[in-house]
Amino acid sequence: MSLNLDARTFRELLADPALAETLSAAAGSPLITIEVPDAAEARWLDGLDITAVPAVIVVVAPDPACLPPTAACAADVILAQDDTAGSRFVAPPGGLAAAIARLDSRLAANPVAGTALALQLRISAGLDVPAGLVTESAAYSALQDGAEFRRWRASRPDREPDADTHRVRVERSPSELRITLARPARRNAVDWRMRDALTEALAAAIAVPGTRVLLLGDGPDFCAGGDLDEFGSRPDPAQAHLIRLTRSPAMLVHRLRDRVTAFLHGACLGAGIELPAFACRVHATADTRIGLPEIGLGLMPGAGGTVSLPRRIGRWRTAFMALTGDPIGARQALQWGLIDAIDDGAAPGPAAR
Repeated sequence: MSLNLDARTFRELLADPALAETLSAAAGSPLITIEVPDAAEARWLDGLDITAVPAVIVVVAPDPACLPPTAACAADVILAQDDTAGSRFVAPPGGLAAAIARLDSRLAANPVAGTALALQLRISAGLDVPAGLVTESAAYSALQDGAEFRRWRASRPDREPDADTHRVRVERSPSELRITLARPARRNAVDWRMRDALTEALAAAIAVPGTRVLLLGDGPDFCAGGDLDEFGSRPDPAQAHLIRLTRSPAMLVHRLRDRVTAFLHGACLGAGIELPAFACRVHATADTRIGLPEIGLGLMPGAGGTVSLPRRIGRWRTAFMALTGDPIGARQALQWGLIDAIDDGAAPGPAAR
């Protein structure tokens, strides 16, 4: 259940080690909401350190201009009435009350995953990309062995494995490498075969300096995220953590970022946005739907999203997307800076090379 506090009470609780234990998902309070109606109230948040608070902190500030810069750091999500141009705050389309109810519902179902996400976003904000990917993978592995994920995994029926081993199509020219996710029957879901094929293709681009890289997807969707049938199939999450670090498309797209343009369309969920967000240029069609659904599975983004998205839209908007699980459209993504252009989705053809 959520705990609603004023800013002064929140500050007093943090200052008392014994009372601070109540501000925790482990104590039954995964969501702490703090109403900040004016600057007088906001000053109680000034300079607070929430780095290690094991709960999601949501500040409701109808006028975010009342928040001094250091007060804004005392929140995982900042909800406002207006989505001020250039800000990193969130003005939920359904209103503040509806947004809080949605967050409360999601965190009630998966408090550990939601809290782990908030903790990871706070920490990775001060890290470089490689270090952020390491901490993300470690947290993701811990959640794979948690009760929330096991509950979700047990609820899914078994599905016939995909017999087709083809995952990625690579086309080369003297100056360009086109990498196309080619598993349309499964909405280009990323399994270990696609991950390894992407790693190989991106590594080949790194080996040829100056090569332009285009990232595309076959079929009606760019990528619907990780292959749900494969989630939790590895018996050793710790070993999976090391494998993610040695075969990391996220790290390679980051290394190539100045040369990568991604072309999104349809569903871009989980890995389908986490990887492209590392690219220097992201185009999307008007029908693009972008979302981070992992919390609903008892997990958190694990394909680089806690590192790539905050560098484009800030950790508050990233947290809101992941905690609610609700997708956003292309126009919202463009306004936030998650994509760079809305067009017809057509990548340059051979004639344009």
